[in-house]
Amino acid sequence: MENKFNIPQLLLRWALGITFLTPVFDRLGILGAPGTGNIEWGNWENFINYTSTLMPIFSRSVTNIMGGIATVSELLIGICLIVGFKTRYAALGASLITLTFIVFMTLSVGIQKPINYGVFTASAAGFLLSFMPNYNWSLDKLLKTTKD
Repeated sequence: MENKFNIPQLLLRWALGITFLTPVFDRLGILGAPGTGNIEWGNWENFINYTSTLMPIFSRSVTNIMGGIATVSELLIGICLIVGFKTRYAALGASLITLTFIVFMTLSVGIQKPINYGVFTASAAGFLLSFMPNYNWSLDKLLKTTKD
């Protein structure tokens, strides 16, 4: 029965990992300049401006710090999910951080934005992934095998 999860958990790990990495690359300007293609922010300043709209109760400096924490967290979660390192914790982290996004987005800009951006799906996917019985094709599996 566990073998039925091999491919789906791998694809879910990669999809969720990419979902976390691309916004990080966008806000760092790696994917392109603001206003080009499908670029949402294109630079840190635009990202913090948007983050400020989601967290109007916080000062600009606090928003900048929280944006930095979110960015580092998303980067680490994305990498860990793609390579399969500490997968269960990364998946749970993915679920919790996206749940936080849902709350802030819903309170500040309404329920439609997190729905449009697939934030509910990402949160549920992370939660589901955290309950997978094993993570084949992962560093977790490789490290477990070398310990045995």
